[in-house]
Amino acid sequence: MIEADRLHVIPLGGLGEIGKNMMVIRYQDTILVIDAGLMFPEEELLGIDVVIPDITYLLENREKVKAILLTHGHEDHVGALPYILRDIDVPVYGTKLTMGIVEAKLREHGLNGARLNIVKPRDKLTLGPFEVEFIRVSHSIPDTLAIAVHSPVGTVLHTGDFKLDQTPVDGEVVDFRKFAELGERGVLLMMADSTNAEKPGYTMSERVVGNTFDELFGRCQGRIIITTFASNVHRIQQAISTAHKYNRKVAVVGRSMINNVNIARELGYIAIPEGTLIDVESINRYPDNQLVIVTTGSQGEPMSALTRMASADHRWVFIQPGDTVIISATPIPGNEKLVARTIDLLFKQGAEVIYDRATGVHVSGHASQEELKILINLIRPRYFIPVHGEYRHLKWHARLAENLGIPRSRIFVVENGQIIDVGKKKAGIVGKVTSGRVLVDGLGVGDVGNIVLRDRKQLSSDGIIIVVVTINKETGTVIAGPDIVSRGFVYVRESEQLIDDARERVREALQVCEMRGVTEWATIKSQVRDVLNKYLYEKTKRRPMILPIIMEV
Repeated sequence: MIEADRLHVIPLGGLGEIGKNMMVIRYQDTILVIDAGLMFPEEELLGIDVVIPDITYLLENREKVKAILLTHGHEDHVGALPYILRDIDVPVYGTKLTMGIVEAKLREHGLNGARLNIVKPRDKLTLGPFEVEFIRVSHSIPDTLAIAVHSPVGTVLHTGDFKLDQTPVDGEVVDFRKFAELGERGVLLMMADSTNAEKPGYTMSERVVGNTFDELFGRCQGRIIITTFASNVHRIQQAISTAHKYNRKVAVVGRSMINNVNIARELGYIAIPEGTLIDVESINRYPDNQLVIVTTGSQGEPMSALTRMASADHRWVFIQPGDTVIISATPIPGNEKLVARTIDLLFKQGAEVIYDRATGVHVSGHASQEELKILINLIRPRYFIPVHGEYRHLKWHARLAENLGIPRSRIFVVENGQIIDVGKKKAGIVGKVTSGRVLVDGLGVGDVGNIVLRDRKQLSSDGIIIVVVTINKETGTVIAGPDIVSRGFVYVRESEQLIDDARERVREALQVCEMRGVTEWATIKSQVRDVLNKYLYEKTKRRPMILPIIMEV
């Protein structure tokens, strides 16, 4: 149990990385969780679908977890919920759009009994010793919140993802007044979004993109194809509004894009003028200068709609000369090559591609340095923890806070799993809990670990050799084989001599085992593996996975 005048703040994800955001706030025997996000796999995580936080700490303290509070509906903040709610049945709180996205996601995973609760900015909620307050901020998705957690020790402010957009598309401006009130009353600890902490100046308003769309639509003579994040409702709204202004029909393509547009429209976050929306199957009925296609694929995902269009593999949309493709997003770190490849393919198909941030077709949803300074100065917290970003982002943000007068001793650049013990007059890192990543592959959650990944890397780099031999159970003599099958190592028909020599080496190894009276399968397999490994490396400088299969008769 934690001392009565202390708080424990424990990040389980989102620090030193982009994604899988999850923050734990604990007072005595009550735990609140802020966000439950996922992260998309890096290149070396072969075959992995998504990465979620390790929630061992929450499972060990399951009865203490009272709620999950969501800042907004992006995957890196809500994507892990279907996996977590299977094991921890607690109420979830978020805004109407966030809950709409979460509900659809849970339904896909067959989870229909979750306790989802809708809150609004300025709502207050009592959860055990905590009073939780929700504050409106701007981001690249509507209905985004900062969360203030008032505890007996003091107030903890979590900004969530934010920027200080003075002219948001929906007119819902950041609640500066509430932030100022919190600062006046006193904030013990502030945790703030660090994604753009190394970028000077201010982040441009989302309306800049709308103005760019207006200019581009006004001069384009052919079809316009726009790709952006499926959750960027404001961007999609601006594309639809501009299309309507220029008498163009809009077709929405891509499963996640269609789902999010339907959810946002149903909940009143997207307004589509009557007669503007058409099915993608009917696009050939309209002249090119009357069409806009809004699609998924801004990250170059191999199976996304835009990538299939670029590869001439889409069922309904084929890129043609005269098309203008607008990539209204920047690549997530690690996706740069995929995006570049898609752009190249689009150019080869004859399209004009507009993709650089400098063209005004994309603005960030995260605060730059001057905005971060404004919020820190409004709040003036006693302690400060930069969150949501890779390590360099956290360090930049910490430096900003120090330059604004927060003593270095009260600024904590921490890692996932570290326990920050916070009191009214003293705070520090006091330990570490289990944290890390859990890999999701198909229906398997956490069953793919380092050994499986190592095998996948070996298979992808050097292939596999399968050795099949049949042995007499009584005498240990070889009855049939050895037969050798190669996959991803060498083409057998062009390497017959190599395979014949390898087969001879295996035969010699089996004879040695027979002479010594070795009957243990594990020992025989190990002998075969060692002999083959040495021989093949000498001849090819490659190390394929060697899989001996022994059958007894």
